[in-house]
Amino acid sequence: MSTSRRKFLKWMAAAGAAATVPEKLSAHEHFTGYPDSYGVLHDTTLCIGCRSCEAACNEVNDLPEPDKPFDDLSVLKEKRRTDDKSYTIVNKYDVEEHLRSPVFRKFQCNHCLEPACASACFVGAFTKTPEGAVVYDASVCVGCRYCMIACPFDVPTYEYNKALEPRVMKCTMCHPRLKEGKLPGCVEACPMEALTFGKREDLISIAQERIRKYPDRYVDHIYGIEEMGGTSWIYITGAPYEEIGFRTDLGITPAPEFTSGALAMVPIVVGMWPVLLGGIYAISKRKEQIAKKEKEDEVTRAVNENQAKADENLKNTKEKAQKDQEFAVEKAVKKALEEAEKNKDSGKEES
Repeated sequence: MSTSRRKFLKWMAAAGAAATVPEKLSAHEHFTGYPDSYGVLHDTTLCIGCRSCEAACNEVNDLPEPDKPFDDLSVLKEKRRTDDKSYTIVNKYDVEEHLRSPVFRKFQCNHCLEPACASACFVGAFTKTPEGAVVYDASVCVGCRYCMIACPFDVPTYEYNKALEPRVMKCTMCHPRLKEGKLPGCVEACPMEALTFGKREDLISIAQERIRKYPDRYVDHIYGIEEMGGTSWIYITGAPYEEIGFRTDLGITPAPEFTSGALAMVPIVVGMWPVLLGGIYAISKRKEQIAKKEKEDEVTRAVNENQAKADENLKNTKEKAQKDQEFAVEKAVKKALEEAEKNKDSGKEES
């Protein structure tokens, strides 16, 4: 598959823009999020594991139907993770000595305030939006999958079954719907109001109030306020976080401070990347030109051969026609002479 000039220029532009990333990250300035950005609060004490959020996510994102229908709760026996066909999943946890066991926990992209995926991506395929969502631009992605390695929550997945144009797949917090003033699909579908959408600061206040009001129901910690610098999805629960699939070893340092050292080499890579892409593009264009020339030569050869055959056929036809005409004339002359001779003999007899 040949490389289009437009896509090549996009690669070049993205690579040039990425050259500024290490400089920005090296400052180690903590980004606390866009003012008035949105998020989602997941209260696991209200979740019943009905998988309505999974079904809604599948529908609004036009994802393939799962192997088992969403009303089949037998899948909750397995510990699942998101993949390229499911942006969100619900897992079930049997927590010993917990009054509200089992516990159901929804899992999807947490939309970090300082996304590890964005800090690791040297072509800027990931963007933290003012609305709070972390979105992905497949048109500039080069398929390096550094985002998958960098994400501390193990969220981004890859379309390995798409040979020509694979994408990195993950929850978008229904960003297109947010732009239209709609709720994320999972939030809208939750029958128990275990998911609350709103401004992140308001969600934190709601979570704090629930913990204050019902201290026996909740662990005194809101997950996502500070973990990895903070996330737009935050959680409250009555079970120990480590027992329901949460990572509690992440600390509060934003991901870019970890990746900035590794990304110090990105300027070199970025400097070489346009050269590499330029070479690939030049080779690709050269191959296209050679193939085009060979095709033109083949067409010209075929046309010349056909023209030569046509000329030969025309020549043969003319020669045959001329011979036929000469034969016909010769035959007519001979017949006329014979008739004349015959008439001459008949006149002698009558005399």
